[in-house]
Amino acid sequence: MGLIYSDIELINSDDLALVRRDYLQEDKVRKMKVSVLVDTGAMMLSVNETIKIQLGLPVLDRQMGELADGSRQSFEIVGPVDIRFANRQTTVRAVVLPGDAEPLLGSIPMEDMDVLIEPRSQKLIVNPSSPYMAKKSLK
Repeated sequence: MGLIYSDIELINSDDLALVRRDYLQEDKVRKMKVSVLVDTGAMMLSVNETIKIQLGLPVLDRQMGELADGSRQSFEIVGPVDIRFANRQTTVRAVVLPGDAEPLLGSIPMEDMDVLIEPRSQKLIVNPSSPYMAKKSLK
């Protein structure tokens, strides 16, 4: 299987909360469409510095992360950020990668949205066994 990219929408969740409370107009919500590498080896959503700044995501924490080459590095954790794909959405924190690094969609947000990689077409798809609503295992 090759590299799989997907278009998703990222939204500043704090802005959405302000809209719900009538403190912010809906057209002022910071959001953007991005092409992400779908990476089942990554756990979280990873954004770059540019995305963090454009969405105005506050730093919530710093955590150690292990990169694909085995090296460890300290990363900012920002959020909350809403992810939207097709008829699915989830709210997560994101790891900030340095500079203009490629954004990654990891396994935790994928599982929460109940989306899958379709190997033949090499696309991210909504789970065909639950096409209308995300399904959760509660056991």
